[in-house]
Amino acid sequence: MNTPTSNTPHNLPQSGVQGLLEHWKSDMLSGFLVFLIALPLCLGISMASGFPPVAGIFTAIIGGTIVSFFGGSNLTIKGPAAGLIVIALGAVEELGKGDMLLGYKLALAAIVVAGVIQILFGLFKSGVLGDFFPSAAVHGMLAAIGIIIASKQIHTLVGVKPAGKEPLHLLTEIPHSFMNMNPEIAIIGAISLLILFTMPLVKNKYVKMLPAPLVVILVAIPLGFSFDLAHEHTYLFLPHHEYTIGPKYLVTLPQNLLAAITFPDFSQVFSGTSIKYIIMFALVGSLESLLSSKAIDTLDPFHRKSNWNRDLLGVGVGNTLAGLIGGLPMISEIVRSSANINNGGKTWWSNVFHGVFLLVFVAAFPNLIHQIPLAALAAMLIFTGYRLASPVEFYKTYKIGTEQLFIFLITIAATLATDLLIGIGLGILTKFAIHFANGLPPKYAFKPMFSVNTKGDTYIVDVQHSAVFSNYIKLKKSLDSLPRGKEIVIDFSHAMLVDHTVMENLHQYQHDYELSGGTFTVTGLEKHHAVSNHPLAARKLSVLKAF
Repeated sequence: MNTPTSNTPHNLPQSGVQGLLEHWKSDMLSGFLVFLIALPLCLGISMASGFPPVAGIFTAIIGGTIVSFFGGSNLTIKGPAAGLIVIALGAVEELGKGDMLLGYKLALAAIVVAGVIQILFGLFKSGVLGDFFPSAAVHGMLAAIGIIIASKQIHTLVGVKPAGKEPLHLLTEIPHSFMNMNPEIAIIGAISLLILFTMPLVKNKYVKMLPAPLVVILVAIPLGFSFDLAHEHTYLFLPHHEYTIGPKYLVTLPQNLLAAITFPDFSQVFSGTSIKYIIMFALVGSLESLLSSKAIDTLDPFHRKSNWNRDLLGVGVGNTLAGLIGGLPMISEIVRSSANINNGGKTWWSNVFHGVFLLVFVAAFPNLIHQIPLAALAAMLIFTGYRLASPVEFYKTYKIGTEQLFIFLITIAATLATDLLIGIGLGILTKFAIHFANGLPPKYAFKPMFSVNTKGDTYIVDVQHSAVFSNYIKLKKSLDSLPRGKEIVIDFSHAMLVDHTVMENLHQYQHDYELSGGTFTVTGLEKHHAVSNHPLAARKLSVLKAF
């Protein structure tokens, strides 16, 4: 990854046709490498979501070849994401009531309506909502999604179909599935998982150039041939243990992409269940997309900022189109976007190339895709789930503060026991309860008190009472209205409470503002008590320790 020598506009990669002419080689190469990662993930996410495997391909093609032109972001890759598996599968199962095809078509209708809502989010400049949700609740939601993904895919990894469908039931069934595993399928799954976990540990630069999902596919397909997965048959493993194996353990893909197009069924779009999933697709999808865009902006070597409102508009258009032809919902996906940066992508044309490569490959080589074992895709999803809910995430949250860990755990538990909306809702309510216990006046929960004074070229923002996640948006809008390249001082001397989400957001704001040539200083926290040793921990002025 090359770092520019300067961040002036003259050195920034151009967009549009000029960007294509200047950077087509690096963007094409990056797009090709991202395509190699995206192909198996699109297939795996589709099947885990209860959609046909081709659904994820449709979404990634639209995300690359259409959504890119909305110009909301420079380096994010648009496509299906593991974080929406839980919602998509829930929609198919609840709406279909046992009929997966009907549930699929009804879920498509929910995706279309959610896409229209996201378009409205973009038009009404709702991208700022990415700063509203408390960090611990968001990370708890993502960790819960990771646990749910892993709880479902572990059974596929060992070739067993579980009886349960709810996350907690699936977790309790894991020992049973291991006791009754299909050995040949489990061998493919275990080797695939081993590759995914060990490759990041290898320091060799040539090995690091290979995408781990590609290596998994290159190993899993020959294993599938050696076990003759393409033909239904039985085999003996140890005395008196007979197992069945066949094409049901392989990806199924239509020979003709056009024949795979499926239209949504709008007959139940106003039902309570559909409305619930419309809200979840729109809200969680938008939140995940915004968080991914924020994260990728920090990795952009040219320090460019995404236009979150245009990004939401583009994602909304993409979801509307994807739902109309049978695709999964899309977001700005962080794993593929990170790979795009690491592989030298310069402009949004890398996303276009990634979509074009997917279209050409799937149209030209459907038979090759059919040879991919499902256990290999399950391994990729388990690895994704592990990264979302790894022990490191729990430890990092604990280090920020015990109150953050409590919110994190409440969100996880509520999500596993109920659903994503209730889980994130309880996480937010828990955050409010802790703030009120720490003395936050309810009347300032959504309305910050601050004044902006000037002293020469210095803008002093005097924050009073409290600065918390729920009232940060208004503070940020005021900061955005100040001129770039000046000196800004945020004074918390008169603030009783500053929560972690605000500390984290201001830290990022400081980074972005100083890149524009200004200075940004946070002062007045000397007399505040930090709830932990973490530099971005919540602070309170009271002598009583925080929760």
